[in-house]
Amino acid sequence: MKLMIRAAATILLLGGLTGMAAAQDKVTFGTNWLAQAEHGGYYQAVADGTYAKYGLDVTIRQGGPQAPNGQLLIAGQIDFYMGGMSTIDDVKQGIPGITVAAIFQKDPQVLLAHPEAGFTDVASLVGASKLIMGKDSFFAGYWPWMKAKFPGFTDEMYEPYTFNPAPFIADPKAVQQGYLTSEPYEIGKQTGTEPQVLLLADAGYAPYSTTIETRQEIVEKTPDLVQRFVDATAIGWYNYLYGDNKAANDLIKTDNPEMTDGQIEYSIAKMKEYGIVISGDAETKGIGCMTDARWKEFYDSMVEAGVYEAGIDITKAYTTQFVCKGVGMELATAK
Repeated sequence: MKLMIRAAATILLLGGLTGMAAAQDKVTFGTNWLAQAEHGGYYQAVADGTYAKYGLDVTIRQGGPQAPNGQLLIAGQIDFYMGGMSTIDDVKQGIPGITVAAIFQKDPQVLLAHPEAGFTDVASLVGASKLIMGKDSFFAGYWPWMKAKFPGFTDEMYEPYTFNPAPFIADPKAVQQGYLTSEPYEIGKQTGTEPQVLLLADAGYAPYSTTIETRQEIVEKTPDLVQRFVDATAIGWYNYLYGDNKAANDLIKTDNPEMTDGQIEYSIAKMKEYGIVISGDAETKGIGCMTDARWKEFYDSMVEAGVYEAGIDITKAYTTQFVCKGVGMELATAK
């Protein structure tokens, strides 16, 4: 059963803010999966009262296998959604979704190999015995990009990924898809050795990830609401990565009882190590930053890979008016 975590509940812990309760704007934010450290900044802004300080009463609606949060956004039942760059598809289909911030500067998708296999980069993986990949997610995005960028990859190399690492563990020349903060941790627990990790973002696969999406009408009618949500979320992320995040992690484990302290600790460490949240433009302009150039670069690469057709007006898929303002950067004290 999904649990709703409300920022307003933290007001009782914040002296001087109690009188603001009646003035809070109610906002529902839908995540893209079960609660985890990769959602930490949002839970942090609930737990430490940052959303409340910005006049927001935020409900986090947890995602999961059966949670249609993306559809609920477009239907007007939630206000913000944790997406990717799928608003390009929205433009193509005439759907009024728009991206207003990009929390992850790098997509955490990785390819995993055995350290002893001798693979040095993505191009060298052409010599793998098999690529164990999930068709829906992999084939829709970075597999076409890989085939376009690195000659030698063919569909015959593909084997379905069933979210069981046993076939990868058993074959020393196999390569498996994964998420930076998930599969490497689990494989390391099972084998005692972490696999070699190749982050596709570092090989040139350049989408933003864990974006904040909303509807065009919300941007047009209540831009101040959007700005406050984006700013408070950025501050939440800085505090989660570099401050006391215990209360946020407690909320994460309340929503997702299967989440462990070990997994959370590992995920935070990897997000920092690989610059998932803070790298590129975010280093100098703040968490959530997006640029026109980066959107164009990704779109052009996907056109070349045959994922998107040419001629989509991607400027309708996003707006940079709420980001790149350096909000909260002073909180990053231990990079």
